[in-house]
Amino acid sequence: QVQLVESGGGLVPPGESLRLSCAVSGFGLDQFAVAWFRQLPGQEREGVACIEVSGTTSYYGEILKGRRAISKDTRKNIVYLDMNRLKPEDTGVYHCAKRRFPNCGISALGSLEVWGQGTPVTVSL
Repeated sequence: QVQLVESGGGLVPPGESLRLSCAVSGFGLDQFAVAWFRQLPGQEREGVACIEVSGTTSYYGEILKGRRAISKDTRKNIVYLDMNRLKPEDTGVYHCAKRRFPNCGISALGSLEVWGQGTPVTVSL
């Protein structure tokens, strides 16, 4: 059974950093790409980043632009999203998702098969 479990979110003041983790099971990171997206209540999902089987990374949209980095530990089956110099507009629930393919697409939201419950990030004083 494919599962993704996010962790690492929380309440942080502006300027701080967070590392989100996505623990996957039921598939390997050497088989399929994994993407991160953000969702705010009542709004559409917004793609953030994606990492391919090869390790090639892709970034999308304006969220965390220049302040984000996606990486993975294939042996541990964990994908990370490093978020730096956080701003209040970065607030939201961050989800990771398994893609249907080993590579990332033009859109971070395309071909997503399964995603986790998300981890909330709140950036506020």
